[in-house]
This record gives sequence, structure tokens and C-alpha cells, in this order.
Amino acid sequence: MSSGSANAAKRALEAAEARFVANNPLSRKQHELAVGALPGGNTRTLLHTAPFPLTMKQGKGAYVWDEDGHKYLDLVGELTAGLYGHSNPIIRETILSTFDSVGLSLGSTTVQEHKHAALLCSRFKLERVRMANTGTEANMHALAGARHFTSRRKIIVFSGGYHGAVFSFPNGKPAANTVDRDDFVVVPRYNDTELAVSTIKSTVDLAAVLVEPMQGAGGCIPGTREFLHAIQDAAHEVGALFMLDEVMTSRLAPHGLGVELGLKPDLVTMGKYLGGGLAFGAFGGREEVMAVYDPRLEGSLAHSGTFNNNTLVMCIGFEALSRVFTEEACVELNEKGDRLRESLKHVTKGTKIMFTGRGSLIGVHFVDACVETITCGEDIQATERRDLRDLFWFEMLEQGFWTTRRGFVALIMETEESELVGFVAAVEKFVERHREIMAL
Repeated sequence: MSSGSANAAKRALEAAEARFVANNPLSRKQHELAVGALPGGNTRTLLHTAPFPLTMKQGKGAYVWDEDGHKYLDLVGELTAGLYGHSNPIIRETILSTFDSVGLSLGSTTVQEHKHAALLCSRFKLERVRMANTGTEANMHALAGARHFTSRRKIIVFSGGYHGAVFSFPNGKPAANTVDRDDFVVVPRYNDTELAVSTIKSTVDLAAVLVEPMQGAGGCIPGTREFLHAIQDAAHEVGALFMLDEVMTSRLAPHGLGVELGLKPDLVTMGKYLGGGLAFGAFGGREEVMAVYDPRLEGSLAHSGTFNNNTLVMCIGFEALSRVFTEEACVELNEKGDRLRESLKHVTKGTKIMFTGRGSLIGVHFVDACVETITCGEDIQATERRDLRDLFWFEMLEQGFWTTRRGFVALIMETEESELVGFVAAVEKFVERHREIMAL
């Protein structure tokens, strides 16, 4: 990178941040109020951005509005959980009818939880399933189940993996807030088949191998079929369970990405959109493994949670999956995402921007080198340009597009194709405007 290019990038970023501050006085005021009650004015670290986060006021259809009245196309999609958008009529009616005819907290088993569980088993090819409140909880209970079933302790994960708020493995090691840190063995490169298999075969006391079929927080990097099947086979060879984290990726194919890739995991974890927009998690898999949570059996594990079978979530989740995000709708949305990704690649060819992902989930990367394919985060770690990523985020806001600052796009069902064409045009103009900075 030349000094002239670096200086130009610095000037452009400083100017964009200054415009952001000037254009969003009410968001700034709200942040200054929030720090009086919340550490850093925030209760969800991912959503904090400097110099202050935008405060959203309303969502309707495929759009959100901030406190200063700016309208944005929602490309955050609540980090995959906001699949249905903000105004789906079936979800609205289900909220009202559940409130009127069922009630919110019955303190008992209900017909609704069985209906949703049966649908999840059928749709995602699971023999048994249990509910939780988040993907984090789903992974926590699934890991406990795997350890109980195998009478072993160690868990193999992969660099860049994210399995919930307290199960994160950036840069090849457990994050500071990861629980049971000493029980995780982190493979330092995702998609490195030889390294993964050798680690699995050499790890003593291995209970399970936990992997995302496409890393989400790690940059929307798909796992290759060869890699995923190899680690599944290696896990079974040493008597460990193969666990697939589909909290994000179950929306990428009609029966989940694992089924699409021909995988047969012992345990699968899910969440996000499957609650229809409310807090939800689930874990399921082989009947024999899931039996560790069968309260009829002596020595089974306890699995409690006040809201595991909350009637509102059970009803909305069932109606949303059975009537809105049908198998046909799943295919249509992901084909739309693939078209968008290819269009974005076309208008940014020969620049520092790279797009990864699959279907309706897209990763945005800024690198100072010519990289044909990103197979893991380590491929681009030394050449990442966070300044350009930040500049992109500020300027997409100015063009009316709400994305995550870290570079993540999740499509929602209510987004029209014409709006995505507008996003591609905005990205193309960004590249043209900053040709000196963005050219490789």
C-alpha cells in the first residue's frame, strides 16, 4: 500500500465520520443518555460502533428508520434472525391470536410445543429435538449432552468459529469470555482437512467435534464438502460425536445446509429465525444421543428453562416455518442471494473488496492483496483493511443501506429485487468514487 493511498483513505474516513456525526444528532444524544444506565450505553456488544451507534426507531417491511428520521434498506436482517422482515401479516396475526386464545405463559407442556418440535424434526431430518432460548443455549446444552453421552470432556472447534456469546474462537484461541476454556481444542485453520483430521485423531478424551458448515461471524466462509465429510468421518472413527452448528445456516437450504451437503451429524444446533422473530434456540439429532435428556430415564441430564416452550414463540415459530419460509420460499430467497453476490463481485472486480458466503448470507471483506478464494480467516488476516471496511459502512449509510460494520449482509424475505439492484449500484459508485484507494 502506497503512502498516497493510505493518506487518501485516512482523509476519506475522517470526512465520512464527520458527516456521520453531523447527520445523526439524536442518535448521539440517545447514546449519551444510555451510558448513564448501561455500560458503554449498550447491552449487546456487537451493535456498538464508534463514535456512537445509530439508534433505530422503527422497522416496517424491509426498512428501518433511525431516531434522526433516516430510512434504510435493512441488510442486517438481525444477523439472520430477522428473516421475515418487520411486517409479515401471518406473524402479526399469530401474535394476536395466541395472546387471545392461548395465553403467554401456561407453566405446563402444551400442544404447541409438540407441533413446533415435530415440524423441526420433519423439516431438518432430526429424530428428536429440544427447545432453548438462544443459539448459545442450544450449543451449551448440546455440548453437555455430548459429554454425558460419551463420558469424555474435550471439544474440537475451529479458528473463526462462533457458537454463541460464550463460545467464540477468533484467531485460533478461545475468546476471553468463553466458558470451559481448557476443554476446547482449536484447530488453527478452518477448511484445512489434513490438519483437522490429524487433530481429531490425536486428541485424547474427545467428546465431540463442533463446526459450522459455513462460518458466520467468521466471515461467511463456506466449508468444503470434502472438509466437512472428512471431519465427520474422523470424529466417528475415534468414537466422538459430530456436531453441526446450524444456528445461522439452516436457512440456506430447505432442510438445512448439512442435509444439502450430505452430512449426517449426531447433533445439530439451531436458532435465530426459527422463533419467527422472537428469542429461540433448539438442538436435536439422533434419538440415542438425545435420550440423555429424557427425564423418564435414570441418570438423564436436567434441561430446564422458563421460556423453553413459551407459547408465543412456539406458535409464531410454527406458523412462520410452515406458512412463510416454506421449502419453496427458502430456495427462492437463497437464489436471490446468490444473484446479488455475483452482481457485487462483478462490479468490484479488480478492487480490494471481496464477497463471500452462500445463498442469502454474504460476507464483505477488504484486503490489500489479490486473493482468489478465502478458505479461512487466516488467508486474509495480514492484509485486512479495517479502515476501508469502516469507510464502506459509513458511506452505505449515507446511501440508505443498513449493514453491519464488520461486513455482514443477511437478506430478509420482504426485500424487493429492485432494492438489491440499488445496493449493487451504490457499491459500484463507492468503488468509482474511491478508485485510487480501492484499486489493487
